[in-house]
Amino acid sequence: MRRLLGLISSALRQVTGRAVAPPAEVAPPPTDFTHQVTFDIQKCELHLLEAGPPQRAELTRAEGLRLYRVMQTLRQMEATADQLYKQKVIRGFCPLNDGQEACVTGIEAAITPSDHLITGCHAHSYAHTRGVAVRHILSELTGRAGGVAKGRGGSMHLYTPHFYGGNGSVGAQVPLGAGVALACRYRNTDQVCVAVYGDRAANQGQVFEAFNMAALWKLPCVFVCENHQYGTGTSLARASASPAHYRRGGVIPGIRVDGMDVLGVREATRFAAEHCRSGKGPVVMELLTYRYHGHSTSDPGVSSRQEVQEGRRGQEVQEVRLGQEVQEVRPSRDPIALLKERMLSSNMALVQEFQAVDLVVRQEVEEASRLAKSDPAPPLECLCDHIYCSQLPLGVRGTHPWSRLTSVSQRPPPTPPVHRGQRSPPAPQKHLSTQSV
Repeated sequence: MRRLLGLISSALRQVTGRAVAPPAEVAPPPTDFTHQVTFDIQKCELHLLEAGPPQRAELTRAEGLRLYRVMQTLRQMEATADQLYKQKVIRGFCPLNDGQEACVTGIEAAITPSDHLITGCHAHSYAHTRGVAVRHILSELTGRAGGVAKGRGGSMHLYTPHFYGGNGSVGAQVPLGAGVALACRYRNTDQVCVAVYGDRAANQGQVFEAFNMAALWKLPCVFVCENHQYGTGTSLARASASPAHYRRGGVIPGIRVDGMDVLGVREATRFAAEHCRSGKGPVVMELLTYRYHGHSTSDPGVSSRQEVQEGRRGQEVQEVRLGQEVQEVRPSRDPIALLKERMLSSNMALVQEFQAVDLVVRQEVEEASRLAKSDPAPPLECLCDHIYCSQLPLGVRGTHPWSRLTSVSQRPPPTPPVHRGQRSPPAPQKHLSTQSV
């Protein structure tokens, strides 16, 4: 065929006197791709486990392209939210999650849609993988009526079935997640709950209380600590005496995973979920990851990363902001680039396919942003919607200084029983105290 095309090109050049461009390279047919590859993944560190997740992970071409598209969507969505915040279209608090796409995507790839998930304030990405459209997330961030919470919740209050939102109180989602796992066990279902928290929340007392109850009752809960090395802007070395978060559960088995590898996260989450479903109780899973933004979009510079250096003046600790730290992580550990390189080197896809996915994702997110900005604000008359009261609130002693309550010491004696043939005694008058309690 190529020889025939060459002859035709030579003949046309002789007739027209012009050079004819050689035939363009055509993408190989699907049968030329490698449709399934087994990759080596980093071995997990274990606590109280004889065996852990597998060190090899299978990936099909279709699954790889799907994971790539999901992670690229999360990256573009967070980048767009960053732009909208800087344009003052998004107000208030806006914590982003870019750089941690492998954590979000890998967890969702390993659980079922009927399983449960709850997280902290960095909730945009988890809301999307749980089923919320990008448009509804951005509309919620901009406070519009088309948002997933009708514009009332904002950045940390995104909800959908089996996803219990972001939680602004540090660590509050962990005992709530244990409660969801308790409901799964109480109802005798096969579901698990994934409770995600950051290394900043790992030192909260309520986290350890949740660990204790989950271990006592063998709750099907996977406690996931996203360890991105900085709690808000404070280095892990300064905030945690025990940096091994996967061991923090004490009697609870733990796993430490490379959180920048989507395949590693997927396999570890599958292992942990199966451990919970089999009735063995909870698991603590630590994901070693890195976030490109600071704790909030309003943090100065490209990140809030701080390197802890011992000063020469006594015990003084100097914090040196290192913006270049992000630039060092991107080329070597970026989760999207890692998956892309694996698939290209294994003949599972073409560069042009990834470029096409990037273009489509960018267009979809841009359209979602346009719709989010054009959505109307929620009307004032619906401000009190979803607030119900079927009766007056119960009176609480001591809350109203002007209220008069019955004195226990002056309470009338009980009425004696009335026998047949006797008249009922007159009803006693109600005695009220003359003092406010």
